[in-house]
Amino acid sequence: MQYRNGQRLPLEGLTARLSVNPRARRLSIRIDARAGEAVLIAPSERKLAEVVAFARTKASWMRERLAERPHGTPLEPGAAINLFGRPTRLIATGGAGAARLTEDADGPVIASGGEGEAYARRVENLFKRVARETLQTRTDFHLRTLGQRPVKMSIADPKSRWGSCSPHNRSIRYSWRVVMAPPEVIDYLAAHEVAHLVHADHSPAYWAVVQRLIGDHRPHRKWLRDNGPALHAVGR
Repeated sequence: MQYRNGQRLPLEGLTARLSVNPRARRLSIRIDARAGEAVLIAPSERKLAEVVAFARTKASWMRERLAERPHGTPLEPGAAINLFGRPTRLIATGGAGAARLTEDADGPVIASGGEGEAYARRVENLFKRVARETLQTRTDFHLRTLGQRPVKMSIADPKSRWGSCSPHNRSIRYSWRVVMAPPEVIDYLAAHEVAHLVHADHSPAYWAVVQRLIGDHRPHRKWLRDNGPALHAVGR
């Protein structure tokens, strides 16, 4: 059988996606928890048959890893979604009003109108507004610390990344989902992207800039590695 880059195929009871990465030094398998599939990586297209054969020997391992992936919490009344690391209850108000953030004796609450997808969209829009306000504030703070000029900031919902920086056009893009994380993790992300205006790579000099901005960044990086898949699964 002739395999090609990007092809998806059923494999031992699961879905596998073939990926050619010329920089890969060996055949490997990665689990894409968000997509619910295994990614089979080979350094060239002619090696794809070999990585498929290799994957067949790892079918049990792939199924176990996929079974462990977090299931998305729906954005619907009765759910609890973290905001700034705090469980925040979702309630329905009736009508078609926009989602708003309040707090009662039991903690923060997001109240919204709409039903079904319309309700979920209103709640997501509120998270995006909060993300824009919070990340703009922290981005500006770190820019001032480094003596950097303002940047163009945008909020999006990338597949797996938390942020990206384009130093050449001075733009930073963030995932709105990071506002579900604790405040110190959100601040780390802002510092991480702003530091790329000084060093575009992840060299020791780059990490020294991050260290200057927020101190020890390692716990926050670990938090995102450990909890990121669950945040990316919310509402999906």
